Amino acid sequence: MSNLKENHTEHFIFKLISEELEESPFGREMCTRFPPEPNGYLHIGSAYAIHTNYTIAQKFNGTFHLRFDDTNPLKEDIKYVNAIMEDIKWLGYDPENHIYYGSDYSNEIYNAAVTLIKHGKAYVCDLTPNEVTEYRGTLTEPGRKSPYRNRSVEENLALFAKMKNGDFPASSKVVRAKIDMGSPNINLRDPVIYRIIYAEHYRTGSDWCIYPMYDFAHPIQDAIEGITYSLCSNEFKDHRPLYEWVLKELDIQEPPRQREFGRLNLTGVVTSKRFLRQLVEGGYVDGWDDPRLPTLRGLRRRGFTPSSIRSFIEEIGSIRSQSTVDISLLDHCLRQDLKEKTVSVMAVLKPLKVVITNYPEEEVEMLMIENNSENEALGKREVPFSKTIYIEHDDFMEEPSKGFHRLSLNDEVRLKGAYFIRCEEVVKDQASGEIIELRCTYDPLTKSGTGFTGRKVKGTIHWVSAEHALKADVHLYEKLLLDLNIPKEDSGDWTDTINPMSRSIIKDVMIESLVEHAIPEQKFQFFRHGYFCVDKKFTTGDRLVFNRIVPLKDSWNKR
Repeated sequence: MSNLKENHTEHFIFKLISEELEESPFGREMCTRFPPEPNGYLHIGSAYAIHTNYTIAQKFNGTFHLRFDDTNPLKEDIKYVNAIMEDIKWLGYDPENHIYYGSDYSNEIYNAAVTLIKHGKAYVCDLTPNEVTEYRGTLTEPGRKSPYRNRSVEENLALFAKMKNGDFPASSKVVRAKIDMGSPNINLRDPVIYRIIYAEHYRTGSDWCIYPMYDFAHPIQDAIEGITYSLCSNEFKDHRPLYEWVLKELDIQEPPRQREFGRLNLTGVVTSKRFLRQLVEGGYVDGWDDPRLPTLRGLRRRGFTPSSIRSFIEEIGSIRSQSTVDISLLDHCLRQDLKEKTVSVMAVLKPLKVVITNYPEEEVEMLMIENNSENEALGKREVPFSKTIYIEHDDFMEEPSKGFHRLSLNDEVRLKGAYFIRCEEVVKDQASGEIIELRCTYDPLTKSGTGFTGRKVKGTIHWVSAEHALKADVHLYEKLLLDLNIPKEDSGDWTDTINPMSRSIIKDVMIESLVEHAIPEQKFQFFRHGYFCVDKKFTTGDRLVFNRIVPLKDSWNKR
Protein backbone atom coordinates (compact mmCIF):
# COMPACT_ATOMS: atom_id res chain seq x y z
CA MET A 1 0.00 0.00 0.00
CA SER A 2 1.11 3.56 -0.58
CA ASN A 3 2.11 5.71 2.37
CA LEU A 4 -0.85 8.06 2.28
CA LYS A 5 0.39 10.38 5.00
CA GLU A 6 3.73 10.89 3.24
CA ASN A 7 2.15 11.35 -0.15
CA HIS A 8 -0.54 13.70 1.12
CA THR A 9 1.92 16.11 2.73
CA GLU A 10 4.60 15.90 0.06
CA HIS A 11 2.90 17.00 -3.17
CA PHE A 12 6.22 16.46 -4.87
CA ILE A 13 4.96 17.53 -8.32
CA PHE A 14 4.06 20.98 -6.99
CA LYS A 15 7.39 21.21 -5.18
CA LEU A 16 9.31 20.05 -8.25
CA ILE A 17 7.63 22.55 -10.56
CA SER A 18 8.04 25.39 -8.05
CA GLU A 19 11.78 24.74 -7.85
CA GLU A 20 12.15 24.46 -11.63
CA LEU A 21 10.23 27.66 -12.30
CA GLU A 22 12.30 29.56 -9.76
CA GLU A 23 15.48 28.45 -11.52
CA SER A 24 14.20 28.55 -15.11
CA PRO A 25 10.84 30.34 -15.53
CA PHE A 26 8.71 30.25 -18.66
CA GLY A 27 7.90 33.38 -20.61
CA ARG A 28 4.26 32.29 -20.74
CA GLU A 29 1.62 31.32 -18.19
CA MET A 30 1.30 27.83 -16.75
CA CYS A 31 -0.66 25.49 -19.01
CA THR A 32 -1.31 21.79 -18.47
CA ARG A 33 -3.37 19.25 -20.37
CA PHE A 34 -5.13 15.89 -20.11
CA PRO A 35 -4.87 13.97 -23.42
CA PRO A 36 -7.26 10.97 -23.43
CA GLU A 37 -7.65 8.65 -26.40
CA PRO A 38 -11.33 8.61 -27.43
CA ASN A 39 -11.37 4.81 -27.63
CA GLY A 40 -12.81 3.99 -24.22
CA TYR A 41 -14.23 5.42 -21.00
CA LEU A 42 -12.45 7.24 -18.19
CA HIS A 43 -11.82 5.42 -14.90
CA ILE A 44 -10.67 6.28 -11.39
CA GLY A 45 -7.02 6.34 -12.52
CA SER A 46 -7.96 8.85 -15.21
CA ALA A 47 -9.56 11.02 -12.52
CA TYR A 48 -6.25 11.05 -10.65
CA ALA A 49 -4.39 12.21 -13.78
CA ILE A 50 -7.02 14.84 -14.55
CA HIS A 51 -6.89 16.12 -10.97
CA THR A 52 -3.10 16.38 -11.05
CA ASN A 53 -3.02 18.41 -14.25
CA TYR A 54 -6.03 20.55 -13.34
CA THR A 55 -4.88 21.48 -9.84
CA ILE A 56 -1.32 22.27 -10.93
CA ALA A 57 -2.73 24.70 -13.49
CA GLN A 58 -4.90 26.28 -10.80
CA LYS A 59 -2.10 26.56 -8.24
CA PHE A 60 0.04 28.47 -10.71
CA ASN A 61 -2.85 30.62 -12.03
CA GLY A 62 -2.73 28.94 -15.40
CA THR A 63 -5.06 27.11 -17.78
CA PHE A 64 -6.03 23.46 -18.18
CA HIS A 65 -6.61 21.89 -21.59
CA LEU A 66 -8.58 18.81 -22.56
CA ARG A 67 -7.04 17.48 -25.76
CA PHE A 68 -8.25 14.34 -27.46
CA ASP A 69 -5.41 12.16 -28.72
CA ASP A 70 -7.35 11.09 -31.80
CA THR A 71 -4.64 9.97 -34.21
CA ASN A 72 -5.79 6.35 -34.66
CA PRO A 73 -9.06 6.13 -36.63
CA LEU A 74 -9.27 2.36 -36.16
CA LYS A 75 -10.30 2.65 -32.51
CA GLU A 76 -11.79 6.11 -31.97
CA ASP A 77 -15.43 7.15 -31.90
CA ILE A 78 -17.39 10.33 -31.24
CA LYS A 79 -19.37 8.50 -28.51
CA TYR A 80 -16.19 8.30 -26.44
CA VAL A 81 -15.47 11.98 -27.03
CA ASN A 82 -18.91 12.92 -25.72
CA ALA A 83 -18.64 10.54 -22.77
CA ILE A 84 -15.22 11.86 -21.75
CA MET A 85 -16.39 15.48 -21.86
CA GLU A 86 -19.47 14.61 -19.82
CA ASP A 87 -17.42 12.71 -17.22
CA ILE A 88 -14.81 15.46 -16.82
CA LYS A 89 -17.46 18.13 -16.36
CA TRP A 90 -19.34 15.90 -13.89
CA LEU A 91 -16.16 15.51 -11.86
CA GLY A 92 -15.85 19.29 -11.60
CA TYR A 93 -12.78 19.77 -13.82
CA ASP A 94 -14.46 21.71 -16.59
CA PRO A 95 -11.91 22.80 -19.24
CA GLU A 96 -14.44 25.44 -20.34
CA ASN A 97 -13.19 26.94 -23.63
CA HIS A 98 -10.03 24.84 -23.79
CA ILE A 99 -11.11 21.66 -25.57
CA TYR A 100 -8.83 20.59 -28.42
CA TYR A 101 -8.34 17.70 -30.84
CA GLY A 102 -5.00 16.30 -31.92
CA SER A 103 -6.44 15.62 -35.37
CA ASP A 104 -6.90 19.39 -35.85
CA TYR A 105 -3.10 19.66 -35.97
CA SER A 106 -2.69 17.14 -38.79
CA ASN A 107 -1.07 19.64 -41.18
CA GLU A 108 1.35 20.92 -38.56
CA ILE A 109 2.38 17.41 -37.53
CA TYR A 110 2.85 16.37 -41.17
CA ASN A 111 5.02 19.43 -41.81
CA ALA A 112 7.05 18.60 -38.70
CA ALA A 113 7.81 15.16 -40.17
CA VAL A 114 8.82 16.80 -43.45
CA THR A 115 11.16 19.08 -41.50
CA LEU A 116 12.84 16.10 -39.85
CA ILE A 117 13.26 14.37 -43.21
CA LYS A 118 14.83 17.52 -44.70
CA HIS A 119 17.25 17.66 -41.79
CA GLY A 120 18.20 14.02 -42.30
CA LYS A 121 16.52 13.07 -39.00
CA ALA A 122 13.77 10.82 -40.41
CA TYR A 123 13.38 8.34 -43.24
CA VAL A 124 10.81 6.13 -44.98
CA CYS A 125 11.26 2.46 -44.07
CA ASP A 126 9.88 -0.55 -45.98
CA LEU A 127 10.39 -3.12 -43.24
CA THR A 128 7.24 -5.00 -42.21
CA PRO A 129 5.90 -4.43 -38.67
CA ASN A 130 7.39 -7.76 -37.57
CA GLU A 131 10.74 -6.88 -39.10
CA VAL A 132 10.76 -3.48 -37.41
CA THR A 133 10.27 -5.27 -34.09
CA GLU A 134 12.98 -7.80 -34.90
CA TYR A 135 15.48 -5.12 -35.93
CA ARG A 136 14.79 -3.11 -32.78
CA GLY A 137 16.68 -5.57 -30.61
CA THR A 138 16.09 -6.36 -26.93
CA LEU A 139 16.82 -4.86 -23.53
CA THR A 140 20.19 -6.66 -23.57
CA GLU A 141 21.00 -6.53 -27.29
CA PRO A 142 21.31 -3.42 -29.47
CA GLY A 143 19.13 -2.97 -32.53
CA ARG A 144 20.16 -3.25 -36.17
CA LYS A 145 19.93 -0.46 -38.70
CA SER A 146 17.22 -0.71 -41.32
CA PRO A 147 18.51 -1.29 -44.88
CA TYR A 148 16.42 1.76 -45.84
CA ARG A 149 18.00 4.04 -43.25
CA ASN A 150 20.36 5.76 -45.68
CA ARG A 151 17.87 6.79 -48.31
CA SER A 152 18.48 10.30 -49.59
CA VAL A 153 16.47 13.26 -48.37
CA GLU A 154 14.95 13.65 -51.83
CA GLU A 155 13.84 9.99 -52.01
CA ASN A 156 12.36 10.12 -48.51
CA LEU A 157 10.43 13.29 -49.29
CA ALA A 158 9.05 11.79 -52.49
CA LEU A 159 8.04 8.55 -50.77
CA PHE A 160 6.44 10.39 -47.85
CA ALA A 161 4.40 12.51 -50.27
CA LYS A 162 3.22 9.34 -52.01
CA MET A 163 2.29 7.82 -48.63
CA LYS A 164 0.18 10.91 -47.97
CA ASN A 165 -1.47 10.60 -51.39
CA GLY A 166 -2.49 6.99 -50.79
CA ASP A 167 -0.13 5.41 -53.32
CA PHE A 168 0.94 2.54 -51.03
CA PRO A 169 -0.95 -0.25 -49.24
CA ALA A 170 -1.63 -0.01 -45.50
CA SER A 171 1.34 -0.94 -43.32
CA SER A 172 3.65 -1.25 -46.35
CA LYS A 173 5.77 1.72 -45.33
CA VAL A 174 6.38 3.82 -42.23
CA VAL A 175 8.35 6.92 -41.40
CA ARG A 176 10.93 6.46 -38.66
CA ALA A 177 12.95 8.98 -36.71
CA LYS A 178 16.71 8.53 -37.21
CA ILE A 179 18.16 8.50 -33.71
CA ASP A 180 20.29 5.66 -32.33
CA MET A 181 19.77 1.93 -32.91
CA GLY A 182 22.33 1.21 -30.20
CA SER A 183 20.63 3.27 -27.49
CA PRO A 184 19.96 1.46 -24.20
CA ASN A 185 16.53 3.13 -24.33
CA ILE A 186 14.53 1.11 -26.89
CA ASN A 187 12.24 4.11 -27.47
CA LEU A 188 15.17 5.88 -29.18
CA ARG A 189 15.95 3.06 -31.61
CA ASP A 190 14.56 4.77 -34.68
CA PRO A 191 10.94 4.83 -33.49
CA VAL A 192 8.09 4.83 -36.01
CA ILE A 193 6.53 8.30 -36.23
CA TYR A 194 4.04 7.82 -39.11
CA ARG A 195 2.11 4.88 -40.51
CA ILE A 196 -0.43 4.23 -43.28
CA ILE A 197 -4.03 3.56 -42.19
CA TYR A 198 -7.02 3.49 -44.53
CA ALA A 199 -10.00 4.17 -42.30
CA GLU A 200 -12.64 6.86 -41.90
CA HIS A 201 -11.73 9.26 -39.10
CA TYR A 202 -14.64 10.43 -36.95
CA ARG A 203 -13.48 14.04 -37.30
CA THR A 204 -11.39 14.41 -40.48
CA GLY A 205 -13.17 11.79 -42.56
CA SER A 206 -10.98 10.47 -45.39
CA ASP A 207 -8.75 13.55 -45.63
CA TRP A 208 -5.77 11.57 -44.38
CA CYS A 209 -4.44 8.04 -44.87
CA ILE A 210 -1.28 8.58 -42.82
CA TYR A 211 -1.40 9.11 -39.08
CA PRO A 212 1.32 10.07 -36.56
CA MET A 213 2.28 7.92 -33.61
CA TYR A 214 1.47 9.30 -30.17
CA ASP A 215 5.10 9.78 -29.14
CA PHE A 216 5.67 12.02 -32.16
CA ALA A 217 2.36 13.88 -32.19
CA HIS A 218 2.21 14.52 -28.45
CA PRO A 219 5.14 16.94 -28.02
CA ILE A 220 4.16 18.82 -31.19
CA GLN A 221 0.58 19.22 -29.98
CA ASP A 222 1.88 20.42 -26.60
CA ALA A 223 4.11 22.97 -28.31
CA ILE A 224 1.29 24.27 -30.54
CA GLU A 225 -0.98 24.83 -27.52
CA GLY A 226 1.72 26.44 -25.39
CA ILE A 227 1.69 23.69 -22.78
CA THR A 228 4.33 24.32 -20.14
CA TYR A 229 4.16 21.05 -18.21
CA SER A 230 3.13 17.74 -19.75
CA LEU A 231 2.28 15.74 -16.62
CA CYS A 232 1.83 12.02 -17.17
CA SER A 233 2.15 8.70 -15.37
CA ASN A 234 5.48 6.96 -14.80
CA GLU A 235 4.93 4.50 -17.65
CA PHE A 236 5.91 7.36 -19.98
CA LYS A 237 9.18 8.14 -18.18
CA ASP A 238 11.25 6.13 -20.66
CA HIS A 239 9.49 8.03 -23.45
CA ARG A 240 10.65 11.42 -22.13
CA PRO A 241 13.98 11.40 -24.06
CA LEU A 242 12.01 10.95 -27.32
CA TYR A 243 9.61 13.73 -26.30
CA GLU A 244 12.58 16.04 -25.72
CA TRP A 245 14.36 14.88 -28.90
CA VAL A 246 11.37 15.80 -31.08
CA LEU A 247 11.11 19.29 -29.57
CA LYS A 248 14.87 19.87 -29.85
CA GLU A 249 15.09 18.73 -33.48
CA LEU A 250 12.13 20.95 -34.41
CA ASP A 251 13.87 23.87 -32.67
CA ILE A 252 10.93 24.62 -30.37
CA GLN A 253 11.72 27.62 -28.19
CA GLU A 254 10.87 27.29 -24.49
CA PRO A 255 9.76 23.69 -25.05
CA PRO A 256 7.17 22.05 -22.78
CA ARG A 257 8.58 19.92 -19.97
CA GLN A 258 7.39 16.37 -19.41
CA ARG A 259 7.28 15.29 -15.79
CA GLU A 260 5.90 12.06 -14.37
CA PHE A 261 3.91 10.94 -11.33
CA GLY A 262 2.92 7.52 -10.02
CA ARG A 263 0.05 5.52 -11.44
CA LEU A 264 -2.92 4.91 -9.16
CA ASN A 265 -4.31 1.42 -8.65
CA LEU A 266 -7.03 0.22 -6.26
CA THR A 267 -7.20 -3.12 -4.50
CA GLY A 268 -9.43 -5.60 -6.27
CA VAL A 269 -10.07 -3.26 -9.22
CA VAL A 270 -8.84 -3.42 -12.82
CA THR A 271 -8.31 -0.21 -14.77
CA SER A 272 -6.59 -1.71 -17.80
CA LYS A 273 -8.65 -1.02 -20.92
CA ARG A 274 -7.97 -4.56 -22.11
CA PHE A 275 -9.24 -6.12 -18.90
CA LEU A 276 -12.24 -3.81 -18.71
CA ARG A 277 -13.13 -4.70 -22.29
CA GLN A 278 -12.93 -8.40 -21.42
CA LEU A 279 -15.36 -7.86 -18.56
CA VAL A 280 -17.82 -5.96 -20.74
CA GLU A 281 -17.60 -8.07 -23.88
CA GLY A 282 -17.53 -11.31 -21.90
CA GLY A 283 -20.85 -10.45 -20.25
CA TYR A 284 -19.42 -10.46 -16.74
CA VAL A 285 -20.93 -7.00 -16.22
CA ASP A 286 -23.86 -5.17 -17.86
CA GLY A 287 -21.86 -2.52 -19.70
CA TRP A 288 -19.20 0.13 -19.28
CA ASP A 289 -21.40 1.85 -16.68
CA ASP A 290 -21.81 -1.26 -14.54
CA PRO A 291 -21.70 -0.14 -10.88
CA ARG A 292 -18.98 -2.73 -10.17
CA LEU A 293 -16.53 -1.14 -12.59
CA PRO A 294 -14.08 1.65 -11.70
CA THR A 295 -15.10 3.63 -14.78
CA LEU A 296 -16.38 7.08 -13.90
CA ARG A 297 -19.69 6.15 -15.51
CA GLY A 298 -19.87 3.04 -13.33
CA LEU A 299 -18.98 4.94 -10.15
CA ARG A 300 -21.56 7.59 -10.98
CA ARG A 301 -24.27 5.01 -11.60
CA ARG A 302 -23.31 3.23 -8.38
CA GLY A 303 -23.88 6.51 -6.54
CA PHE A 304 -20.45 8.00 -5.91
CA THR A 305 -20.38 11.78 -5.92
CA PRO A 306 -17.85 14.04 -7.65
CA SER A 307 -16.84 15.56 -4.31
CA SER A 308 -16.19 12.13 -2.77
CA ILE A 309 -13.91 11.19 -5.67
CA ARG A 310 -12.07 14.51 -5.44
CA SER A 311 -11.67 14.06 -1.67
CA PHE A 312 -10.29 10.58 -2.26
CA ILE A 313 -7.68 11.91 -4.68
CA GLU A 314 -6.78 14.78 -2.34
CA GLU A 315 -6.34 12.29 0.50
CA ILE A 316 -3.88 10.27 -1.56
CA GLY A 317 -1.85 13.31 -2.58
CA SER A 318 1.04 13.13 -5.06
CA ILE A 319 2.29 9.63 -5.81
CA ARG A 320 5.93 9.24 -6.85
CA SER A 321 5.72 5.63 -8.01
CA GLN A 322 2.97 3.20 -8.91
CA SER A 323 0.83 2.69 -5.82
CA THR A 324 -2.09 0.50 -4.87
CA VAL A 325 -4.55 2.09 -2.47
CA ASP A 326 -7.15 0.19 -0.48
CA ILE A 327 -10.54 0.79 -2.06
CA SER A 328 -12.04 1.19 1.41
CA LEU A 329 -10.56 4.72 1.45
CA LEU A 330 -12.79 5.62 -1.51
CA ASP A 331 -15.78 4.19 0.35
CA HIS A 332 -14.81 6.21 3.42
CA CYS A 333 -14.69 9.46 1.43
CA LEU A 334 -18.17 8.71 0.06
CA ARG A 335 -19.60 8.15 3.55
CA GLN A 336 -18.04 11.36 4.78
CA ASP A 337 -19.61 13.24 1.89
CA LEU A 338 -23.10 11.78 2.25
CA LYS A 339 -23.57 11.43 5.98
CA GLU A 340 -24.92 14.96 6.48
CA LYS A 341 -26.48 15.39 3.03
CA THR A 342 -28.84 12.46 2.61
CA VAL A 343 -32.28 11.76 4.00
CA SER A 344 -32.43 8.56 6.04
CA VAL A 345 -35.45 6.41 5.20
CA MET A 346 -36.60 3.03 6.48
CA ALA A 347 -36.33 0.19 4.00
CA VAL A 348 -37.01 -3.44 4.82
CA LEU A 349 -34.97 -5.66 2.52
CA LYS A 350 -36.33 -9.02 3.71
CA PRO A 351 -39.83 -8.28 4.97
CA LEU A 352 -41.45 -10.15 7.83
CA LYS A 353 -45.10 -9.34 8.47
CA VAL A 354 -46.01 -8.07 11.95
CA VAL A 355 -49.60 -7.65 13.10
CA ILE A 356 -50.02 -5.43 16.16
CA THR A 357 -53.09 -7.07 17.64
CA ASN A 358 -54.05 -4.32 20.10
CA TYR A 359 -53.66 -1.42 17.65
CA PRO A 360 -56.96 0.02 16.33
CA GLU A 361 -58.01 -1.71 13.10
CA GLU A 362 -58.53 1.30 10.81
CA GLU A 363 -56.26 3.83 12.46
CA VAL A 364 -53.29 5.38 10.68
CA GLU A 365 -51.05 7.51 12.84
CA MET A 366 -48.54 9.98 11.41
CA LEU A 367 -45.29 9.94 13.34
CA MET A 368 -42.57 12.60 13.10
CA ILE A 369 -39.11 11.19 12.36
CA GLU A 370 -35.90 13.14 11.74
CA ASN A 371 -34.55 13.05 8.19
CA ASN A 372 -30.91 12.94 9.27
CA SER A 373 -29.77 12.41 12.84
CA GLU A 374 -26.51 14.29 12.12
CA ASN A 375 -28.04 17.29 10.37
CA GLU A 376 -31.07 18.93 11.96
CA ALA A 377 -31.30 21.34 9.01
CA LEU A 378 -32.75 18.54 6.89
CA GLY A 379 -35.81 18.63 9.13
CA LYS A 380 -38.35 15.92 9.89
CA ARG A 381 -40.99 14.00 7.97
CA GLU A 382 -44.29 12.30 8.70
CA VAL A 383 -44.24 8.51 8.56
CA PRO A 384 -47.50 6.50 8.64
CA PHE A 385 -47.89 3.87 11.35
CA SER A 386 -50.64 1.24 11.22
CA LYS A 387 -51.78 -2.10 12.56
CA THR A 388 -49.75 -4.17 10.09
CA ILE A 389 -46.09 -3.41 9.50
CA TYR A 390 -43.02 -5.10 8.08
CA ILE A 391 -39.73 -5.56 9.88
CA GLU A 392 -36.50 -7.20 8.75
CA HIS A 393 -36.64 -10.98 8.92
CA ASP A 394 -33.18 -10.93 10.51
CA ASP A 395 -34.45 -8.63 13.27
CA PHE A 396 -36.42 -11.49 14.83
CA MET A 397 -35.06 -14.60 16.48
CA GLU A 398 -37.43 -17.04 18.16
CA GLU A 399 -34.73 -18.30 20.49
CA PRO A 400 -32.25 -15.41 20.72
CA SER A 401 -28.54 -16.12 20.78
CA LYS A 402 -26.23 -14.35 23.18
CA GLY A 403 -25.83 -10.69 22.28
CA PHE A 404 -29.00 -10.55 20.14
CA HIS A 405 -30.79 -7.33 21.10
CA ARG A 406 -33.64 -7.16 18.66
CA LEU A 407 -37.08 -8.76 18.74
CA SER A 408 -37.68 -12.24 20.11
CA LEU A 409 -40.62 -14.22 21.46
CA ASN A 410 -41.97 -12.79 24.74
CA ASP A 411 -39.58 -9.86 24.61
CA GLU A 412 -39.71 -6.18 23.67
CA VAL A 413 -37.97 -3.92 21.18
CA ARG A 414 -38.42 -0.30 20.15
CA LEU A 415 -39.67 0.53 16.67
CA LYS A 416 -37.70 3.47 15.27
CA GLY A 417 -39.63 6.69 16.00
CA ALA A 418 -42.68 4.75 17.20
CA TYR A 419 -43.46 2.40 20.12
CA PHE A 420 -42.27 -0.60 22.08
CA ILE A 421 -43.73 -3.83 20.74
CA ARG A 422 -43.74 -7.27 22.36
CA CYS A 423 -43.89 -10.50 20.37
CA GLU A 424 -46.70 -12.69 21.68
CA GLU A 425 -47.03 -15.31 18.94
CA VAL A 426 -45.09 -16.72 16.00
CA VAL A 427 -46.97 -17.96 12.93
CA LYS A 428 -45.20 -20.50 10.73
CA ASP A 429 -45.83 -22.09 7.37
CA GLN A 430 -47.09 -25.60 8.15
CA ALA A 431 -45.19 -27.21 5.27
CA SER A 432 -41.80 -25.55 5.56
CA GLY A 433 -41.78 -24.43 9.18
CA GLU A 434 -40.68 -20.97 8.03
CA ILE A 435 -41.77 -17.98 10.10
CA ILE A 436 -44.27 -15.98 8.02
CA GLU A 437 -45.88 -13.66 10.58
CA LEU A 438 -45.48 -12.26 14.07
CA ARG A 439 -48.31 -11.18 16.31
CA CYS A 440 -47.33 -8.49 18.70
CA THR A 441 -48.77 -5.95 21.09
CA TYR A 442 -47.70 -2.35 21.47
CA ASP A 443 -47.53 -0.13 24.54
CA PRO A 444 -49.17 3.25 23.71
CA LEU A 445 -47.29 4.89 26.62
CA THR A 446 -43.92 4.31 24.96
CA LYS A 447 -44.32 6.60 21.97
CA SER A 448 -41.02 8.16 20.89
CA GLY A 449 -40.58 11.75 21.94
CA THR A 450 -42.93 11.56 24.94
CA GLY A 451 -40.12 11.16 27.44
CA PHE A 452 -41.27 7.72 28.59
CA THR A 453 -38.83 6.33 31.20
CA GLY A 454 -40.81 3.44 32.67
CA ARG A 455 -38.48 0.77 31.34
CA LYS A 456 -35.78 0.33 28.76
CA VAL A 457 -35.19 -2.00 25.83
CA LYS A 458 -31.82 -2.92 24.41
CA GLY A 459 -32.58 -2.53 20.75
CA THR A 460 -34.24 -0.32 18.13
CA ILE A 461 -35.31 -1.71 14.77
CA HIS A 462 -36.78 -0.14 11.64
CA TRP A 463 -40.10 -0.90 10.02
CA VAL A 464 -42.57 0.23 7.37
CA SER A 465 -46.33 0.36 7.35
CA ALA A 466 -47.60 -2.49 5.15
CA GLU A 467 -50.45 -0.43 3.76
CA HIS A 468 -48.24 2.49 2.75
CA ALA A 469 -44.98 0.82 1.77
CA LEU A 470 -43.59 1.07 -1.72
CA LYS A 471 -42.17 -2.02 -3.43
CA ALA A 472 -38.77 -1.68 -5.06
CA ASP A 473 -35.76 -3.75 -6.08
CA VAL A 474 -32.33 -3.43 -4.53
CA HIS A 475 -28.97 -4.40 -6.03
CA LEU A 476 -26.29 -5.18 -3.47
CA TYR A 477 -22.68 -5.02 -4.66
CA GLU A 478 -19.55 -6.65 -3.35
CA LYS A 479 -15.99 -6.68 -4.71
CA LEU A 480 -15.87 -7.71 -8.35
CA LEU A 481 -12.62 -9.64 -7.90
CA LEU A 482 -12.04 -12.25 -5.21
CA ASP A 483 -8.29 -11.58 -5.35
CA LEU A 484 -7.48 -8.09 -4.12
CA ASN A 485 -4.23 -8.15 -6.11
CA ILE A 486 -5.03 -6.72 -9.51
CA PRO A 487 -4.09 -8.92 -12.49
CA LYS A 488 -1.00 -7.94 -14.47
CA GLU A 489 -1.03 -7.08 -18.15
CA ASP A 490 0.60 -10.39 -19.07
CA SER A 491 -1.89 -12.42 -17.00
CA GLY A 492 -3.42 -15.39 -18.73
CA ASP A 493 -7.01 -16.29 -17.89
CA TRP A 494 -7.65 -14.15 -14.84
CA THR A 495 -11.44 -14.31 -15.06
CA ASP A 496 -11.59 -17.16 -12.52
CA THR A 497 -10.93 -14.47 -9.88
CA ILE A 498 -14.26 -12.77 -10.66
CA ASN A 499 -16.60 -12.92 -7.68
CA PRO A 500 -19.80 -14.75 -8.77
CA MET A 501 -21.63 -13.01 -5.91
CA SER A 502 -20.44 -9.51 -6.78
CA ARG A 503 -24.06 -8.50 -7.38
CA SER A 504 -27.14 -9.86 -5.66
CA ILE A 505 -30.65 -8.67 -6.48
CA ILE A 506 -33.39 -8.45 -3.86
CA LYS A 507 -36.90 -8.16 -5.23
CA ASP A 508 -39.93 -6.60 -3.53
CA VAL A 509 -38.12 -4.64 -0.88
CA MET A 510 -40.53 -2.55 1.23
CA ILE A 511 -39.61 1.14 1.52
CA GLU A 512 -41.24 4.24 2.91
CA SER A 513 -43.41 5.89 0.27
CA LEU A 514 -41.24 9.01 0.65
CA VAL A 515 -39.06 7.65 -2.18
CA GLU A 516 -41.99 7.27 -4.58
CA HIS A 517 -40.97 10.26 -6.68
CA ALA A 518 -37.21 9.74 -6.42
CA ILE A 519 -35.25 10.49 -9.58
CA PRO A 520 -32.26 8.68 -11.12
CA GLU A 521 -29.02 9.16 -9.15
CA GLN A 522 -30.89 10.52 -6.10
CA LYS A 523 -29.29 9.20 -2.94
CA PHE A 524 -30.69 8.07 0.40
CA GLN A 525 -29.46 6.45 3.55
CA PHE A 526 -31.41 3.29 4.27
CA PHE A 527 -31.55 3.13 8.06
CA ARG A 528 -29.05 0.50 9.29
CA HIS A 529 -28.31 -0.73 5.75
CA GLY A 530 -26.11 1.88 4.07
CA TYR A 531 -26.23 4.49 1.33
CA PHE A 532 -28.28 3.81 -1.77
CA CYS A 533 -28.79 5.45 -5.13
CA VAL A 534 -31.64 5.25 -7.64
CA ASP A 535 -30.29 3.27 -10.59
CA LYS A 536 -30.77 5.23 -13.82
CA LYS A 537 -30.48 2.19 -16.09
CA PHE A 538 -32.93 -0.31 -14.60
CA THR A 539 -35.43 2.03 -12.91
CA THR A 540 -38.69 2.30 -14.83
CA GLY A 541 -41.89 4.25 -14.42
CA ASP A 542 -43.38 1.26 -12.63
CA ARG A 543 -40.47 0.10 -10.49
CA LEU A 544 -37.67 1.83 -8.63
CA VAL A 545 -34.32 0.06 -8.52
CA PHE A 546 -31.72 1.07 -5.92
CA ASN A 547 -27.99 0.39 -5.95
CA ARG A 548 -26.25 0.08 -2.62
CA ILE A 549 -23.30 2.44 -2.87
CA VAL A 550 -21.63 1.40 0.39
CA PRO A 551 -22.75 -0.14 3.68
CA LEU A 552 -22.78 2.06 6.77
CA LYS A 553 -19.85 0.23 8.34
CA ASP A 554 -16.61 2.10 7.69
CA SER A 555 -13.62 -0.20 7.77
CA TRP A 556 -11.17 2.60 6.95
CA ASN A 557 -11.75 4.35 10.29
CA LYS A 558 -10.61 1.21 12.10
CA ARG A 559 -7.16 1.16 10.53
